[in-house]
Amino acid sequence: MPKLLIVESPGKIKKLKSILGAGWEVKASIGHIRQLANDGEGSLGFDLADGQIHCRYIPRDDRAQQTIAGLKVAAKNASEVILASDPDREGEMIAWHLAQVLGLKQPKRVVYQEITEAAVRGAIAKPRPLNENLVAAGRCRDCLDKLVGYRGSPLVWRLNNGAKSVGRVQSATLHLVCQREQEIQAFTPQDYWSVFVDYCLDSGERFRAFFHGSLQVDPEEEAGDDAGPQEKVAESTRVLSREAAERLVETAQAHLHHVLSVEGKISAKKPPAPFTTSSLQQAAGSRLKFSPEKTMQVAQKLYEAGLITYMRTDSVQLSPEFCTAARQWLEARDPENVPDKVAKQCSAKQAQEAHEAIRPTDIFKASAELKQQLPDDEFRLYVLIWMRAIASQCKSAQIRKTRVVIQSGGVQWQAKGQVVEFAGYAKYWKDLSSDTELPLLRKDQPLMLENAGHEQKQTQPPPRYSEPKLVQLMERRGIGRPSTYAPTIATLKQRGYVQLLKDKLQPTEMGLQVDAFMSQALPELLEATFTAQMESVLDAIAEGKQEWQHYLLSWNQDYFEPALAKAIKDLPPQVWSTGQGRSLDKSRTKCPSCAQPLSKVPSKKIKKGYFLKCEQGCQSGDEKDLVLSWSDRAKQWQMPQARSEQQPKTTAYPCPVCQKPLEQYGYLKDGEQKQLLRCSDAKARGDRKHNDAVFYQSQGHWWSPKYGQLALLPNQIPNQD
Repeated sequence: MPKLLIVESPGKIKKLKSILGAGWEVKASIGHIRQLANDGEGSLGFDLADGQIHCRYIPRDDRAQQTIAGLKVAAKNASEVILASDPDREGEMIAWHLAQVLGLKQPKRVVYQEITEAAVRGAIAKPRPLNENLVAAGRCRDCLDKLVGYRGSPLVWRLNNGAKSVGRVQSATLHLVCQREQEIQAFTPQDYWSVFVDYCLDSGERFRAFFHGSLQVDPEEEAGDDAGPQEKVAESTRVLSREAAERLVETAQAHLHHVLSVEGKISAKKPPAPFTTSSLQQAAGSRLKFSPEKTMQVAQKLYEAGLITYMRTDSVQLSPEFCTAARQWLEARDPENVPDKVAKQCSAKQAQEAHEAIRPTDIFKASAELKQQLPDDEFRLYVLIWMRAIASQCKSAQIRKTRVVIQSGGVQWQAKGQVVEFAGYAKYWKDLSSDTELPLLRKDQPLMLENAGHEQKQTQPPPRYSEPKLVQLMERRGIGRPSTYAPTIATLKQRGYVQLLKDKLQPTEMGLQVDAFMSQALPELLEATFTAQMESVLDAIAEGKQEWQHYLLSWNQDYFEPALAKAIKDLPPQVWSTGQGRSLDKSRTKCPSCAQPLSKVPSKKIKKGYFLKCEQGCQSGDEKDLVLSWSDRAKQWQMPQARSEQQPKTTAYPCPVCQKPLEQYGYLKDGEQKQLLRCSDAKARGDRKHNDAVFYQSQGHWWSPKYGQLALLPNQIPNQD
């Protein structure tokens, strides 16, 4: 009987089979196989009673149910079952669920940071029991997130603006985006002037200096001081008026200039740490223009191919074996960059030090060979990871910085220069600004003024966050963990709470309304410190320092239930309809019943992006609120038409998946009645293979994006006689 290794992703199976060889069967759970049921009070799937939490789990979907059935058969026919889900808390939870459904009494768990022969065989040789503390943290997170989502989300449904959900991490992240938008809206630009002088030396060299400050005489020290007046440089160098800028230019033109001081020093800039999940998402966003979600998808493929270590990590530690290999690579190819001692990098406090940073599994693997093997996106991300990893093992960069102060009458000017004396790590990870070299100058050297001028500028509002910058902020504030950064931002976009505008995240009107409402209803959930503290408790549970059920019961009883009750009781009625007094935009179209302007209610389900609703309580047929939707056909706002009562009609067209007859089905879209063809077997339509087996009307034909145009049936072909 073969041994059975169960992993998460089917993408790993081929690589692992090539490593393990005969005598092994490798199966995939395809991620999570179970979730909390949607039953019980509030459809939570767990009960909070008697000082305990009783959870009920069900298969996530039909595919998971089929996967479980297949794994049970494979486990029954195996001599040994080993659980090898991913090496993080999420992976430990998946392993626990697998052990539960397969009835494994003493489950064997293995973890490896990379899919290489040495790592995989080494892990299998030393299996361990399930880490119950990690499982407890995962179960607590699941219950906590469902509790917040299922009991908090109905509050925002009352806004009637299309808002669907709130969440422990989601809402705190949305709040960051909305706070920045409010800062932008409240920003008042201020004019200022940049004043400069240009010098030309006898050698022909030129350089520019900027206003540094005006010399002021201290009147208290001027009287009776044999040493003469004490001069001080004004602290502020910003010029706030055109008149002041012109006076400085006149002073520069009227006085001689000489070098007051020359300061120069060599400073070292140490190498950057190797990638964590957060820093990889940031770098891939800024350098490759990848979204966090795409970065993780591409990194997953590299990991499954055995090219990089596990990509969900908050540790910057590297294995001794890799550090030795990197040093050997540098000694052979770049000996000047081999440090006496590698710069020490510090992980975040909550980092899981048992993990490694993200790095290539083989520093010596030829890039020319990989370029031929990998798709372009995978190759570019691999090169980024390789460069960052080797850079972290190099010498520090040496930078010569020069600062020259020049005096002209009672005004000082300053010029700064920077030259990279030794690139060090920056040979591989280019993050140094270009050289700005100043000519060689000496103290008291007279200078010839070539030009003096000023340029009007204006202060700019704080920028909106890009996706990588938001990830950075989430990490800095302790909101979420590596596995949640990309999914959280993706959820905000899918919910219609934020949108990408020129690669920057901007909250939508719906997002602003939800955030404003939550700021009154459950303000603590939006605070980064509050959310970060909850993450710290989850870390404590994972370390065995806190009992998860006691924490969750106490949190719910002491904070969440009272907060929900207060939100429902205290918020004024107008909040429920418009979101903390943020009135919905008004349309020029008036209600046919009361003649008041109708309100625009955002909705992603409608092509136009919103529908019209009467806020005066007017009703249409069937005692429903009066709403109007836009009809492209009629080119006007009209009440939605009732769904066609006619039953679907079976046709002679065969389903391209199961060959059963297709049926003609009527449906309503944007206030218009439309038709489509779909499989007549209702049960079969739930199968994923049928997702694309749908045909739409197009220019008198039935057409599918996947299967193309349906051929006419024999009785539909025109007579050619």
